[in-house]
Amino acid sequence: MPLLRYILAICVAVLAMVWLPFALGGGPSLGIVSGIVTFKGTPPKRMPLDLTKEPACVQMHASDALLDEAIVTGRGNGLANVVVYIEGAEGDATAAPAPAVFKQEGCQYHTHVLAVRVGQEIQIVNNDAVSHNIHPLAKANRDWSRIQPAGTPPFSYSYEKEEFIPVKCNIHPWMHGYFAVLKTSHFAVTGEDGVFRLPELPAGKYTINAWHESLGTQSQEITVSAGETAVVYFVFAGK
Repeated sequence: MPLLRYILAICVAVLAMVWLPFALGGGPSLGIVSGIVTFKGTPPKRMPLDLTKEPACVQMHASDALLDEAIVTGRGNGLANVVVYIEGAEGDATAAPAPAVFKQEGCQYHTHVLAVRVGQEIQIVNNDAVSHNIHPLAKANRDWSRIQPAGTPPFSYSYEKEEFIPVKCNIHPWMHGYFAVLKTSHFAVTGEDGVFRLPELPAGKYTINAWHESLGTQSQEITVSAGETAVVYFVFAGK
């Protein structure tokens, strides 16, 4: 019996070594990239936005001021709204990504930075009781603008070229956001903790980029090994 238990223990250990990478988001020939994006120094104070052009928005935020989102940090100076992506790494061509939702809610855009793949459908929703406008200021792609009255159904759009596209509302000048249109499926957008994770990367050497709307872009060269996690840190400083 002791010998049998020993053999079973060895079998379990071997199976764990084989299957653990799958549980962590990668297979035997795949690896993971994870890390944190932080802001160096004292972040600028987020200023309240002037909503007086739309009384309904003023009333909506009577007790909680709507703050600018140019630089948003959290605990430990984690930097939010950073798009981290692998340059030149194509995504899974057989997997059609689900539509990404871009909401107009509380008189602001949610999420502030929306990352999507080339050709991926963006579903645009107005959850407010006021009309909004969405105007993506594309250069490589087609420039368009559309008003979305309150109570109207969502509409969809997609882009065919890689581009970081500023988005504004022509009705409410404080409303700003971004579409990050990428060829690769290996991307993430950081929250206030600054954390990102890119699973299921084939082993190899890559350039990893971190883009922020006002702080610019940083790049690093990394090596991803099968069944392992490469840890990357980005630090942005104010301009």
